[in-house]
Amino acid sequence: MECNRCGICCLANMIPEACEEDLERWRREGRDDILEKYSWAAWAGDRLVALDDGHHLHSCPYLVWEEDHTACAIYETRPKVCRDFVPGSSEICPLCRKKTPQP
Repeated sequence: MECNRCGICCLANMIPEACEEDLERWRREGRDDILEKYSWAAWAGDRLVALDDGHHLHSCPYLVWEEDHTACAIYETRPKVCRDFVPGSSEICPLCRKKTPQP
């Protein structure tokens, strides 16, 4: 299925967690802008919170709006969890609901 770029997967309290492979790639690429964002948040149970004020983060900091759809500001070097996500593979994705037969 082709992604319709609705951004729901990026808005559903699913802040991408970087794996060591991502961190190493960003260091090699000199992407301090990305590495800095990952240093200002931490997991508290199943929620990601800002370290400076403790507020719960509700969306990926790299989610941007372009006209009538969303986009990833770091798409070319997005985290592995995002690269591996298959549109329609999760119940939060509208494409999943489209492929599920309705009674």
